[in-house]
Amino acid sequence: MTAMKLKVAGIVPESIVDGPGIRLVLFVQGCSHRCPGCHNPETHDPAGGTLWSAADLLRRIKAARGIDGVTFSGGEPFEQPRPLAYLAEKVKGLGLNLVLYSGYTFEQLLAMGDREPAVSRLLEAGDLLVDGPYVAGERDLSLPYRGSKNQRLLDLPASLRLGAPQPWEARRRL
Repeated sequence: MTAMKLKVAGIVPESIVDGPGIRLVLFVQGCSHRCPGCHNPETHDPAGGTLWSAADLLRRIKAARGIDGVTFSGGEPFEQPRPLAYLAEKVKGLGLNLVLYSGYTFEQLLAMGDREPAVSRLLEAGDLLVDGPYVAGERDLSLPYRGSKNQRLLDLPASLRLGAPQPWEARRRL
């Protein structure tokens, strides 16, 4: 499994805006949503970015010091579910929390997981999901961790347990 590869747009070693606490952020390459006004349009083209092995990314995460967790953003992480599910499980094994961003809604991801087990595995490894497409008409930069009002912060373990989206409480630690 460590020979798995994924397309990466970039890595931010320390961020405080892509989830709670200090986070290493992995921006994946490729996004079919192509939301107008997207903050990361350079991540849309699946032919862009750099090819990384999951093992090399895991080494990079292990070498990070002082982080509370890891964030998978994009691009669209759920367009590369197999290597990211593997990496997510390893991240959790390190005792780190995991934030996932997706232009898909939680409900769409559940349906995708019925067809692609790696989508379900990736969801199961996550702690917080920021879901839904960026909608320029609903832009609100005062919202924590997201850019538009339609996007939700979801408690992934509770949402999966109940089979319905459950809001994440910002005052709750991951």
